[in-house]
Amino acid sequence: MEKSQNNQSRRSFLKVTSLTGGGMMIGFSWLANLVPNEALASAETVKEWIQLNGFIQITPDNKVKIFCPNPEFGTNVMTSLPMMVNEELQADWTKVVVEMGDYDTPRFKTQFTGGSRGMAMAWTPLRTAGATARMMLLQAAANEWNVPVSELTVSNGLVAHNGSNRSLNFGALATAASKLPKPEKVVLKKTTEFTLIGTPQKNKVGKDIVEGHSLFTMDYKHEGMLIAMVIHPPAFGMKLKSFDATEAKKMPGIKDVFDIQVYKDDYVRAGFDTRAFNKLIAVVGNSTWEVMNARKKVIAQWEPIETTKEMVASWGGKKEETTPAGLESTEEHMKQMHAMQQKPAKVLRKDGDPEVAFAKAKKVIERTYSAPFLSHNPMEPISCFAHITDEKAFFVAPIQIPEMMKQNIMANLDIPGDKIEMKLARMGGGFGRRAYGHYIVEAGHISKKAKAPVKLIYTREDDMTNGIYRPTYMVTYKAALDEKNNVTAIHIKGGGIPEGAVHENRFPAGAFDNYLAEGWEIPSNITIGAFRAPGSNFIASAEQTFLDELAEAIGKDPLDYRIELLKKAKANPVGKNNEYDADRYIAVLELVKEKSNWSASNNKNAHRGVAAYFCHSSYAAHVIDVTMKNGQPVVEKVVSAMDCGFVVNPEGAKNMVEGAVVDGIGNALYGGMRIEKGVPIQKNLNQYRIIRHKEAPKKIDVHFVQNTIDPTGLGEPPFPPIFGALANALYKATGKRLYNQPYLNELTKS
Repeated sequence: MEKSQNNQSRRSFLKVTSLTGGGMMIGFSWLANLVPNEALASAETVKEWIQLNGFIQITPDNKVKIFCPNPEFGTNVMTSLPMMVNEELQADWTKVVVEMGDYDTPRFKTQFTGGSRGMAMAWTPLRTAGATARMMLLQAAANEWNVPVSELTVSNGLVAHNGSNRSLNFGALATAASKLPKPEKVVLKKTTEFTLIGTPQKNKVGKDIVEGHSLFTMDYKHEGMLIAMVIHPPAFGMKLKSFDATEAKKMPGIKDVFDIQVYKDDYVRAGFDTRAFNKLIAVVGNSTWEVMNARKKVIAQWEPIETTKEMVASWGGKKEETTPAGLESTEEHMKQMHAMQQKPAKVLRKDGDPEVAFAKAKKVIERTYSAPFLSHNPMEPISCFAHITDEKAFFVAPIQIPEMMKQNIMANLDIPGDKIEMKLARMGGGFGRRAYGHYIVEAGHISKKAKAPVKLIYTREDDMTNGIYRPTYMVTYKAALDEKNNVTAIHIKGGGIPEGAVHENRFPAGAFDNYLAEGWEIPSNITIGAFRAPGSNFIASAEQTFLDELAEAIGKDPLDYRIELLKKAKANPVGKNNEYDADRYIAVLELVKEKSNWSASNNKNAHRGVAAYFCHSSYAAHVIDVTMKNGQPVVEKVVSAMDCGFVVNPEGAKNMVEGAVVDGIGNALYGGMRIEKGVPIQKNLNQYRIIRHKEAPKKIDVHFVQNTIDPTGLGEPPFPPIFGALANALYKATGKRLYNQPYLNELTKS
């Protein structure tokens, strides 16, 4: 019998079919077989694409392709950004093909996914690109028919002249249009004229995802490709001294074992560079399994690092950064942060005379909050393909900020910028983790030294013990109350390791006559980085739980108390640097109050919590209903209200808020990375608790404030307030105030 070879990928999906009589039938889908090629997406058979501009290509037989400039990691930019282009282009959206653009900033101007800036940055440029192409197609038709452009209309990829009953599709006009000069100015649609933007649209590449097409770097294959893995020190505060790879090199399939230095000693790191472990051991071989086994045979010697100081590029200039020697631990961190809370700190903002107000206070409410390091744990572990030759440096990389990586590659791999080519793979999750592209430089070094195409792969353990964690934080909120139970002053003091989270110009700044915000930081050799809504994800939970406790102390409804303070900040704002718009803040609170039926249900359901927060130019509010079953919290329902400006794709926006809600609840209840003598204790998901399907809210209702403000942020803003809303609901359910994350640990303490 002839045997057939099964190339089935491990990413193959189970095909689930509903049966008429109930239940389901499960079978394997063979659509996920991968063919080695230079393309990540499904093979393109079209030979002639006519380019109208960097974002739009059309074929003579009327196929329309729109390129997405920004890397995609689940925020649905590959649908929403092309929607902006097509709103003005007016092709038939059901037939438009969307493709991820390669790294090419001259062509795409900016390629950045992060900071919840994707929609805002693209709003005008992408619509302009679509409108420009539309005008060129209209002009081509006008030239063909010798009629004024003003007499033509365009809809669903068809240009028509109603006066003569003539029409042509985009494909028939594309060649002539591409030869025309680009119009200097175009008129963009008013929001009231939109026909695509603002309507719910399914994921444009959803079919490719569920069919298992090669979209991720982990899928990528190349002729002659080797697999590489690295070995980093077992603890923060350690570095490579020496190693013996004699036995590892004897293992089957192993090509070489060598050390690499990721960044040069004199390299000035940018904001998204990290070098916790700058000298690594690389193991290169034919297959992942062979390389993993060979790694175990490498005998490495490690030694303590020395305290170092270096200049690091930051927003607006350079700053000196200290990396201390020593093996740090979670318990010591907590002691250090508590000690810092007792010392004078840097004054970030001061309104009125808070010292006098506290001295005269009849009562002072003081609460301290803390949160641990958090690991990103993206679904797809870190990976990167690199092929360095004399002709070019070719990368396939899941990276949020490719432009910053280009400068890094040029400096540390000694490769001219014009020789760097990078295909942007779909990222299997990130939210900050893939803004840090050290793995791209690592892959480049390994390929260069191995003189071969290489795919670098991190295991889950590699990634979880490599740092780039959410910092660990502590903050104290104090309120001064007079004899009439009026709040006369607010004092916020906090920091973190190695950076703080106090946003001194955000609410409740501006709402109190006497206000003081102070901050501090403790240097660390544990590397941290952007984690969905950096800083905000912690400070929002502290602020919003403190406001609830304050409202209870003065006998006011917590939701109404927030609105009351915001109305005061609107009518008589204190200070000049308040970041938020009180009207928009109030609007999300009033919307969530209405949609959750807060006033009618609050007394009946004692397990209800509310929170609201502003960050990344947007406003979010949540109401959570919690019950306790067998001593464990169960989130029954979440009602969310958002003001993120004009909502481009309500379908994708709703999904993003739902994801933030689930993500936030999981991190608030379970998330936490412990460090003992420099060693991360949780090394895989069997030790690091994340939320499970059955623990997600049973229902999430998402609502958007309707306005015509240009789009603002959405990926991050719904995330921070969910922590506080959950803590407030848990207090109602258990009678216990929660001050330290993860909340489940504190709930279970006697």
